Amino acid sequence: MKRILYSWAVCCVLAAAFQAACLNAQTAPPGSPTTATGTQQTMTWEQVKARFESANPTLKADALNVDEMHAEEITAYLRPNPTMSFTDDQLYPFAPHIDPNTDTTNYRPLTNALTTGSISYLHEREHKRELRLESAKEGSRIAGSLHEDLERNLMYNLRVAFVQTLEAKAVLELAKADLAYYDHIIEISKERFKAGDLAQIDLDRIELLRVQYESEIEAATVNLRSQKIALLQLLDDRTPVDRFDVTGEFDFSSNLQTLDSFEQAALQARPDLEAALQSVEQAKTNYKLAKANGSADPTFAVDSGANPPLPTYVGVNVTIPIRIFDRNQGEKKRTQIDIERNQQLTEAARSQVFSDVDSAYEQVRSELALLRPYRDQYRAQATRVRDTVTYAYQHGGASLMDFLNAQSDYRTVQLSYLQLVGTYLTATAQLNLAVGREVIQ
Repeated sequence: MKRILYSWAVCCVLAAAFQAACLNAQTAPPGSPTTATGTQQTMTWEQVKARFESANPTLKADALNVDEMHAEEITAYLRPNPTMSFTDDQLYPFAPHIDPNTDTTNYRPLTNALTTGSISYLHEREHKRELRLESAKEGSRIAGSLHEDLERNLMYNLRVAFVQTLEAKAVLELAKADLAYYDHIIEISKERFKAGDLAQIDLDRIELLRVQYESEIEAATVNLRSQKIALLQLLDDRTPVDRFDVTGEFDFSSNLQTLDSFEQAALQARPDLEAALQSVEQAKTNYKLAKANGSADPTFAVDSGANPPLPTYVGVNVTIPIRIFDRNQGEKKRTQIDIERNQQLTEAARSQVFSDVDSAYEQVRSELALLRPYRDQYRAQATRVRDTVTYAYQHGGASLMDFLNAQSDYRTVQLSYLQLVGTYLTATAQLNLAVGREVIQ
């Protein structure tokens, strides 16, 4: 009767331990923040992304480069300034002036001075200013697309850092749950030892194994802090690590759209492909500008002068360069070749889009193929085997080695599942990067 009551107590303790571990996993999921202090900062993915877009110095510096390109548009559309000249000619500072009436010598160096002035203006033909402005605007659009492409790549790094932080939190929670479960096993084993149902050597082996769980918790804690530090660096945030946390769903979705839908979305959303297409348009504009620059621009001038006692005169002058030699034929040829070069680069960019999407899609599909059996079968089997072997061990139906192996297998399966979820989320970030926008949240 005593042995039956003892076995019943063991079962109750094991059930309570398992229920506590499950309750802990439900009430404190991997993505949820720990108990917050008054100054702790817990951020979701949307908050992290907004902070990154407003604070990352690399992104801000590149945004200023786009502003500089817009300023170049002002310079490109400037008109030529008119030229003014003033001349005072026929001065005789070293020759005396003899008055014929009085036959006297006077010093009058300005008596026969010829004063003239002129204003000239270069008139640009063939819409040179308009073409320069259009080329500058296209350059600004290219810079804007390249800025979006930089943000796309940096956002991928941010998403990976965020996912790795969530994974580190999940691994730490798993290590804590494993230690809590194992502590209950130790307490039960101590009771069995007191009752004479367990040898001292077996109890020592069980207690010695606890250091492995403690080591896993310490390693998971260090890894979590490291991931938080990396995330804070991307955010350019000086918040202490202990007061910073992130929260989010650390899970996967079995739904996956077709490859063709992702490829079509990428063709419309990829900023590097858009920049390549814009470069072709700018090359065409530059070719037109090179042809326009080969045309001769006339200079119109108006001049006026006075030479007393003669009356003031006004003159008009037109200067037209004679195009005997085409001084711009090399630039015409270069810009014409540049059109074809940018067209080839556009085709290369389009091929790269398909390659990136195909590779990322296959990675996501592969991770889903591995995750589904873990979710539907392996995790539940590992838990069932562990609990069954533990119950059998407590009742003398299994050896200590069987119990330790079952516990190790359980931890391996659970940890592998968390790592696969982390790899899946990283793969989805890679797919978002390949498409150019968040197609999988």
